[in-house]
Amino acid sequence: MTTLTLQVPDSLEDAHDDTVRFLAAKLYESGKLSLGQAAEMAGLNKTAFAEILADHEVNYINYSFEDVMADVARISK
Repeated sequence: MTTLTLQVPDSLEDAHDDTVRFLAAKLYESGKLSLGQAAEMAGLNKTAFAEILADHEVNYINYSFEDVMADVARISK
């Protein structure tokens, strides 16, 4: 895993874990990280990370409309 240094406002210093979890959740939501990768980034196991996704308004099932339609087309053949 690569280390990235980020400059954040001093007001976030006490919320380090929450900030990292938020970033991991949003990277998962955008499809940049898998659930396992995001959980590792957040320092949690997959189950614990999945439970905090709702806190950041991120759906556990990351399945786009396009993915659904592709599956429907594939099943309909």
